[in-house]
Amino acid sequence: MLSSFDVDVQVLRLVLFWIAAALAIVFGLDWLVRTRRLNAFGPLARFFRGTIDPWLVPIERRVVRAGGTPASAPWWALAVVVVGGIILLALLSYIRGMIVEAAIAGEYGSRGIIRLAIQWTFLVLRFAILVRVLSSWISISPYSRWIRWSFVCTEWIIRPLRRIVPTVGMIDITPIVAWLALGLAEWVVVSALA
Repeated sequence: MLSSFDVDVQVLRLVLFWIAAALAIVFGLDWLVRTRRLNAFGPLARFFRGTIDPWLVPIERRVVRAGGTPASAPWWALAVVVVGGIILLALLSYIRGMIVEAAIAGEYGSRGIIRLAIQWTFLVLRFAILVRVLSSWISISPYSRWIRWSFVCTEWIIRPLRRIVPTVGMIDITPIVAWLALGLAEWVVVSALA
């Protein structure tokens, strides 16, 4: 099963590379049209304004709101595609690792499966802390539907720690302490099962 998964990931990696290469050419040409390095009234410019630019409107709006120029939207779109591809490949690699862990845990019977479930639970909690911290850095509301789950999962450990752990200047180190406490708790629980 894993060998076919690996082959599929390799094929996906090549497909994503060629998509990114093709989009780099398209977005590069679009940038040349937007910056008037190519004839703004030629057939190529009309083609890009009619077909490519409508796809870039959401990214262009975000770039302009952030203080950028509309001409840089193609490069930001390319960055989104490349970063999205890297994240997708990393996620697939991570899923493969989890499948291997599950197979190894299954060989140890119920004790191995319980141990794996505990490790995955602590992994989800640490990921929720990471999402919570990153969302505070980029000013996403804790009530956003994409972020709310991380606050629900971690509030039980963060709130009591905030009463105990002082802030360091303007920096709240409570999530770091919670991360370390979860790592210690995981080590204690998993060691007790061994």
